[in-house]
Formats: sequence, structure tokens, C-alpha cells
Amino acid sequence: MSNDAAVTENPPPSRRAKHEKQPLSEQETAAKRAKAEKIGRTVAVFIMPLMIVGMMIWGYLGAMHQQEAKNMPVAISATSTEKAEDFVRTLEAGNGDAVDLRIVDSPREARELVYDREVTAAVDLDGKTATMYTASAAGVSASSAIKAVLTPVILEDGLKLAAEDLKPLPADDSMGMGAMLLATAMITAGYMPWSLACSNSPELLRRRRALPLLGGWSILLSGLGILVGGPILGVLPAATILPAWGTLALGVFAVGAGQLLLTRIFGAMAVIPGMFLFMVLGQPASNMGMSVYMLPKIFPFLHQFLPMPALGEAMRSVLYFDGDGAGVHILILAGGAVAALLLVALIDALRTAKGKSDIPTQINVPSLHGGPRPKNKAWRYITLGAVPFAMIAIMLSSMLGAMQTPAPREMPVAVVGTSMEQAQQTVDSLKESMEDQFVFTVMDNAGDARYLVESQELTGAFVLPSEQDPEATIYTAQASGNAASQVVVQVFTQISQAQDMSVDHRELAQLPEHDNMGTVVMYLGMGWVMAGFMVIMVASTAAPHLRPLQKLIPLVAVYSAFMSAVLYLIAGPFTGAVEGHFWQLFGTGVLAIFSVAMLTTVFNRLMGMVCLLPTMLVVMFLGVPASNGALSIYMEPRIFAILHDILPMPAAVEAIRAIIYFDGAGLSSHLVVLGIWALASLALTLVIDQLKPVHAEAHPVSAEELAALQGRQRDAKASEAAASANGIDAEAGELADAQAAAGASANEDREKDAVSV
Repeated sequence: MSNDAAVTENPPPSRRAKHEKQPLSEQETAAKRAKAEKIGRTVAVFIMPLMIVGMMIWGYLGAMHQQEAKNMPVAISATSTEKAEDFVRTLEAGNGDAVDLRIVDSPREARELVYDREVTAAVDLDGKTATMYTASAAGVSASSAIKAVLTPVILEDGLKLAAEDLKPLPADDSMGMGAMLLATAMITAGYMPWSLACSNSPELLRRRRALPLLGGWSILLSGLGILVGGPILGVLPAATILPAWGTLALGVFAVGAGQLLLTRIFGAMAVIPGMFLFMVLGQPASNMGMSVYMLPKIFPFLHQFLPMPALGEAMRSVLYFDGDGAGVHILILAGGAVAALLLVALIDALRTAKGKSDIPTQINVPSLHGGPRPKNKAWRYITLGAVPFAMIAIMLSSMLGAMQTPAPREMPVAVVGTSMEQAQQTVDSLKESMEDQFVFTVMDNAGDARYLVESQELTGAFVLPSEQDPEATIYTAQASGNAASQVVVQVFTQISQAQDMSVDHRELAQLPEHDNMGTVVMYLGMGWVMAGFMVIMVASTAAPHLRPLQKLIPLVAVYSAFMSAVLYLIAGPFTGAVEGHFWQLFGTGVLAIFSVAMLTTVFNRLMGMVCLLPTMLVVMFLGVPASNGALSIYMEPRIFAILHDILPMPAAVEAIRAIIYFDGAGLSSHLVVLGIWALASLALTLVIDQLKPVHAEAHPVSAEELAALQGRQRDAKASEAAASANGIDAEAGELADAQAAAGASANEDREKDAVSV
């Protein structure tokens, strides 16, 4: 054989390694597995917030950025059928898509339909008078929207308009926020604890524990809602406390049962379908803050069976309609709870039959407070319950306290006269009847007043008639705050009419059609804030190796750019809520997300996942009322006007407003606020890290606890029993062999004896 052939048949080790894959050692395999796991956990830091924040902002913006009346049910009664039909034809000619009309036999029937909430309004035609019946307690949004549709048609038809509110809202809850916020809080109380328990203490999800816990939790949290809404804030009348308590408890129980079912199906990921079902779809479909007849057509359909609408409407019935109409909504909640629990029992039975655990068997969040997992289960369970309990208490106290009675409070308005003396006289007379409602600026130049309104320093201006202009004029800037603009127009129109002055309203910053209620700035700002909060919450639990600042800051910077771009895509191309301004919104979004992430990091360093409470208080529960987005800060307690200039959520909202509606005017001051939060939070984090070393690994869970959770103790007992059985069988086999051997020996002896004979 030649040398070449020998080389070919027996290549050297270096060449052989290229052709043959060498098996990895155990250490190399473990390192490879650890690297893959770290990559997966890092990716999860992006994916989880993307899913949660993305679906919420897409859902809210897609549903509510452009609101217009759609098929609002209206009843028509008249002295003759012919007259009613003529009026119906007139209405349908210009508002065919806005209304769904029906003719009824009598004014009484029309009023009953309004009171029973089967129609949003009714019109009774009697001679030259048209009486419009509404019920603001059935929904301020629906009442306002249908008035805006019907009033012009009635007046253009030459009829005298009379309006009657069959069921006005109480003075202590003039916008119906009590029912809405109590329902929202109880929905959160229903799904949040089970999501936490699934990741921290999944043994609590077993039915024998879960059902009594759910019952007690429902009574406790609904009692908290009654305490805050009743004795503390005065939203709940004394006569409604017991029925309201029972209704809220049923709501918590029904949603908790639904979330329990979702944990059986999705495990630790159940929080995502839970939020989607109960909040992303439930909130717009609830008919509470916004009428479902002003949203896409899917929401009136969802309103019929989702738990959030059922609880909201049941609470509306209890609080404002003496319980009338609550029965059907209570049946929906009870039926949903029963169905969910039956499905849980069925799934458990099927899994048990297959030898599988009936609950999730992973512990993804060993500790809520950031330290080692408590050895004492009692402390772990107390923390597990205290976090959602405190969150609901803070949510109700801050948001319901801020929004329960919105009314003008020191709202800045200019009064412009032909002279300073004339304007001052008017202001003096107005102050007598409007104490503390407005802060008046006396002026004698309409151009200067107009400039102050356009620059958002004033919410409006009232220009008195003059020889050159016999009409009074109201200036507002709707884009600077729709709620404040509506108040200024309504109040000063009434003042003009009371003094027999004709009035002209001039809008200086009209909201565009694709954001006709001005909600885009709030929801996009909320998306930025939630994105900053979520990345730290997810990273601290799913990827603790990223907690050191040298790794965390680059990650958060990349993540901030990623989420800012995603949220712009949702607000812009996907929903059409924003047009243009990409680079300004993108850059501001990066800063806002980074700022909130750094703020969350400070609290997370100090208290682990319990940072949920102070962070949500600062950025959401105080931030949303102070944002000037959902409601004007001049219609809330004075403290929120102060917080408006300090907190990150208002800075984000006002920055968006400045970019998309005011050509960037005033943007720099809001960027400064966000920058200060980012730098101050980063500095605090550096100090904390010097005093308290960063723990970059997940705290371990004992093998015994995991074994008990996964049912391996039962397997061990079964193995022990099997081993015992095998031992018994072996002894029996040995005994049988010995008997057989003895029998064979006896036979052999008999044969020998026979041969001898």
C-alpha cells in the first residue's frame, strides 16, 4: 500500500475533526444550554411588553380615536302617525347611519324606553314643540352624542325644542365615573391575583384551594370598593351599599373564575389573553366611559356578553336606576362564572386521567419582594394578596377621587372688553356667580387674548360686543383640551343668551376628523409609559442577568427605540390616529420610554416586583388624571394641576400634543421634564447599586417544593411501592424455586431406589 493511500484511509486527527462531529462534554453542553436560555430570556424582554402594550394601545386607539354616532336607537312619538313618519324621513335624510329609529304609540312608551335604556333618546312631537327625552345616568357620552344629532334637525324643522333628562346623575357623581371606575377596579381585582399566583404560587390554583380563596377574595375586594366609594368618597349612597357590594363581589368572582380557566389553558401566559378579553375588548365594549354606539360595530355585539360590560351596566342599574335592569347583567356574570368553573373541572379531570398535573408546575417569579423566596408560605401568600389589594386601593382612591365630580376649578379665561374698565366690570359680575370656577384675565385687545389661547396659556377667551362687532365672541383651542373647550363654550354661551347677546364661537385649533375627541395624545402617551414600566418588570424576573447597569442601559436604549417605532406604527399606519411627525414622535417616545424605565429601575432595585405599587402610582394613577388628556386638569382637584408640571405621564402627553397639533410649540419644556426624570433615576440607581449589590441571578426554588408541585413525591411513593412489590415477587420466586428443587431431589431419590430394587 502506498503512503498516499495510507494518508487517505487514515487522515490525521485535525482533518478527521472536520468530518466527524465530536461529542460535547457535559460542561460544554450545559454552557450551550445556558447561552441559549439567556438569549431566549433576552428576547422575551422585548416580546412580552410588545404583546401586552401593543394589544392594549392598538385596541384602545383602534376603537376610540375617531368617534361618531352609529345606529343610535331613538324612539319617536307624535300626535299622528303621519307626523311621526315625516319626522323620521327628515332625520334619516341627513343622519341615516347615525340613528336607528322606531315609532312608538305614546309619549309614555317613549319615556319608558329611555328609562329602560332600550333607546338612547326619544322625541315626542306635539304641535310645534319637540320634547327630547334623555337619561344622562344611562351614559353621558350617549346622551351628548344623540343631542348633537337630533338638536339641529329639530331646530331646522321649525320646531321649538324642549329637553328633559329623565334620570340625571347625582351631584356627587356628575359624570357617572363611580360605576365605571368601580367596575374597572373589580375587573382588575379579578384577573390580576391569579396571574401573579400562577407565576409565584401555582399550588393555590388547585380547585380545592382556589374556590374558597376566590370567594373570600371577591368579598374582601368588593368591600374595599364599597369602603372607598362609599364612606370615603361619597359616590355610593347608603341605600345602595349592600346591592352594590353583592354586585361587585359577583363581578370579581366571575372574572376570577374566567382567569382561573385561562391559567389552565395558557399557564403563565394567561395574563395576555386575560388582559385582552377583560380589558382591551371589555373597556371599549362596556358603554361606560364612551357609548358603544360611537365605536366600531363589533363593540355593541361584545357589549352583550363580556364581563366588563355586564358588571358596569349592573352597577349603573344599582347606583342610578334603583336596581332596575340589573337582573340580566347579573345572570351573565353568574352564568359565565359557572361555565368557567365547569370547564376548569373538566380540564382537570382530563389531565388527571392522563397522569398530568392539573395546574402549571413552573415557578417563574420565586419572590415578589426581590429577595430570596420566603421559606414561610404564610409570608409569601400575604405578599401575594397584599400587592393587588394595595394596587386596587390606590387605583380607586386616586382616580375616582380625581374624576368623580369634574367641574371648572380655577380655569384660566380672558374677558376682553373695549376698555379695561368694561372688561373688569364684567369680571366682577361674573365672579359673584362663579366663585373659584374661573380665573379671569382682564384684557382690552382681542388679538392678544387670541394669542394666549393659541399658545395654551388660557383655555378660552370671551370677547364682549362692541360697536364694530355687535356679537360676543368665544375663542377656544380644542386641540389643547377638548373637555375644557366644551366647558368654556357651554358656560359663556349661556351667559350671552341670558343677556340677550348673540354669540359667535371661533375655534383656533380644531381637532382633526381622525381624532375628533382628542384621545390620541393620551393613549399614545400611555403606551410610552406602559412600555417603559413593562421592560423592567419583565427583565427583572425573566432575565435577571440583565439587571447590572452596564447591561441594562444598552438594552433599555435599544428597547426604547424599538417600542417607540412600534407604537408609532400602531398610532399611524395601523389605526390612522396620527398623520406624519414620525421623527419628532419617535425621538420623544424613546426619551419617554427610557425615562419611565429608569424610574421603574429605582423602585425595582429597592423592592423587586412590589415596585408595581409605587411605579403605577406615580406614572399611571396620578399621571393619568394629571395628564390633561382624559380630563382637563382645571376640572379636577388643584393637586393635579401641580402634578401636571412634574410627572412623566403629563410631560409625555403634552409633548405629543405639542408635536401633532401645535407645530412643536412648548415641546422643549416637556422634554426637559422627561430628561430630568431619566437622569435623576439613573443617578439614584447608581447610588443604590453601590449600597446594595445587584443580584444578577434568579433566586432558587427548593427542589423539594418543585417536586411537590410537579407531583414527583407521588411518583417516588409509587416507585417505592413497586420496589416492595418486586421484592415480594422475588421472595415468592425464590420460595417456588426452592420447592421445585426439593421436589426434583425427592423424585431423583425415588428413581435411585427403584433401580436398586
